[in-house]
Amino acid sequence: MTHGCQRRVEITVRPADRPGDLGWVVMAHGETYEQQFGWNTDFEALVAKIVADYATSRDPSREAGWIAEADGERAGCVFLVAGDEPGTAKLRVLLVTPAARGIGTRLVDQCLTFARQVGYRHVVLWTTDVLVSARRIYQAAGFTLIDEKPHQSFGDDLVGQTWSLTLDQRRQGSAAYGSED
Repeated sequence: MTHGCQRRVEITVRPADRPGDLGWVVMAHGETYEQQFGWNTDFEALVAKIVADYATSRDPSREAGWIAEADGERAGCVFLVAGDEPGTAKLRVLLVTPAARGIGTRLVDQCLTFARQVGYRHVVLWTTDVLVSARRIYQAAGFTLIDEKPHQSFGDDLVGQTWSLTLDQRRQGSAAYGSED
């Protein structure tokens, strides 16, 4: 352990296109959410379905996924997929591992920049009320809460939330990433 100074971790964000990336997304979600919230494998199954749908039917011109790496190790992810309505995309499976907190804003910005570039007008996402850090990132990006419903999922009593963002086509990402959230 070094006293007095901390080594800066090198963060990179790249497409989720390497062998093992999709499996890591599922595994990391299952492990992280079990450790942090005690969620059962129902959550991991939901993430596996989202990832499988992405892997088997993705339209590369309108859908993408990214992996964040900290010093070359996978440490986060986010996907953008087509939504249920024309012009609407879904932000899916945002995750930052506990060891790499601070890169969530960068992942969401990457996702929203891509959404604007390919012409989406709206981005929606579903989350739960216990994911406080993620909600702060969504709020800072301009998302607004449009629906809340209590439910029993993943072995817990939760409040599901739907958030929405209308994209300003002129804005291409946020400021520099000098300070990580």
